[in-house]
Amino acid sequence: MPDVFTKAKRSNLMSRILGHGNKNTELALVKILRANRITGWRRNQPVFGKPDFVFPKHRVAVFVDGCFWHSCPQHATKPKTNVAFWQKKLAANKARDLLVGRTLRKDGWKVLRIWEHDLRPQNRDRCLKRLKRFISTAANTNGDTSRT
Repeated sequence: MPDVFTKAKRSNLMSRILGHGNKNTELALVKILRANRITGWRRNQPVFGKPDFVFPKHRVAVFVDGCFWHSCPQHATKPKTNVAFWQKKLAANKARDLLVGRTLRKDGWKVLRIWEHDLRPQNRDRCLKRLKRFISTAANTNGDTSRT
């Protein structure tokens, strides 16, 4: 069935649809955090770059990156249609990730990026160890000796 809108009008309408995070992967990490009694994290905090999780006490920002949207070196797929659009879009996502990471680090934040595939059941233990170690290191560098 043909589209009732012109190509330009459809593009304009679609550009107004805003993403609201990757709910499934974020909820998978919430489940891991709660199951392991890791506390002190917040979501939807007004921090530059909109981290998925923030540990304000330790100034840790955690991003859960989808393998497709952030071009995971192991699992990213290359779209076969509208290639130029997707190359530009995915390159912009990677550039934005770099900018956000640099800016947060410059402002005294520690930044951890977790890939979507790290939250799969077979990878969860390794992901959990990495997260705990990262938070512990951040707590120690902030002069905080409390354990997470």
